[in-house]
Amino acid sequence: MAEVRFEQATCRYPGTDAPAVDALDVEISSGELMVLVGPSGSGKSTALRMLAGLEEVDDGFIWIGEREVTDIPPKERDVAMVFQNYSLYPYLDVAANIAFPLRMAHVGKAERARRVQEVAELLDLVPYLGRKPAQLSGGQRQRVAMGRAIIREPAVFLMDEPLSNLDAQLRVQMRAEIAALQARLGVTTVYVTHDQVEAMTMGDRIAVMNEGVLEQVGTPEELYERPANRFVAGFIGSPAMSFFEASALDVPTNGHPRGVIVGVRPEHARVWREGLVGPLQGRVAFVEALGRETFLGVDVDGSRLVVFEEGRAAVEVGSELSFGLVREGLRYFDADGRATT
Repeated sequence: MAEVRFEQATCRYPGTDAPAVDALDVEISSGELMVLVGPSGSGKSTALRMLAGLEEVDDGFIWIGEREVTDIPPKERDVAMVFQNYSLYPYLDVAANIAFPLRMAHVGKAERARRVQEVAELLDLVPYLGRKPAQLSGGQRQRVAMGRAIIREPAVFLMDEPLSNLDAQLRVQMRAEIAALQARLGVTTVYVTHDQVEAMTMGDRIAVMNEGVLEQVGTPEELYERPANRFVAGFIGSPAMSFFEASALDVPTNGHPRGVIVGVRPEHARVWREGLVGPLQGRVAFVEALGRETFLGVDVDGSRLVVFEEGRAAVEVGSELSFGLVREGLRYFDADGRATT
């Protein structure tokens, strides 16, 4: 195990004005599962490739443990990477695919076989050791790719969108398996995804990136409850936080100027009952009935808020709705998008 540190690490692609990753400062503890999350073009995959040695670091430094690895070749960094497309050899069976890194390192045949068996048992792949990748499901192929990384016993695992090729149900299953496996192995892991639900359910901590800049690092709870700015508040959470000017809906400003931007999550916007801030009136724009809960998109004075209701709501699109806000759930942001207390 080893800690990882980015110190003002910057990467610029030729012909571009802004850095792909701009002065990234983040420390990942030994044994931690850190998720880098952000929209397309945020720099998260570039940061991972900088750590792997696949992208040049133009400024700053990268450390793995006590070694500065900024200019060290990829093969000397003691990292193992799991890619989106698995990168399995189609002509090799599962056992040979898993053993491939050891074969390249000239590890003896008996030792290779022993370690393949250990990894296969860990990943429930023993029945498939003789099969080719084409004979496996997507989830099984992903386990093989992980097995090939695990067998190297690296200091750090790097995972770049490893579940993006799987269907929704299998993604849910695999992300739970990966998180449990990482906790069992205790290997420092940097995991990249654009899916904030994946990030929230897997990460010990999450680093939110946007246009090459690190916006906030924290636990899933910290990012959800105390976002540092409007970008993080809007990106983390599903459905997303709604925003409006306090003066537009005449809600409490908590001592802020009337023009302050207020954010509210769906669970803090409810069909009207006593004890809420309001009542407020709006027209229902959409209804998402999910069985145990319903989300209502409500248009009011030029803003759209998502309102939560338990169970099924007897509401139709186009109807008027009275709703209110939970005072303790309101968040405030200044004109530059920074969270204010």
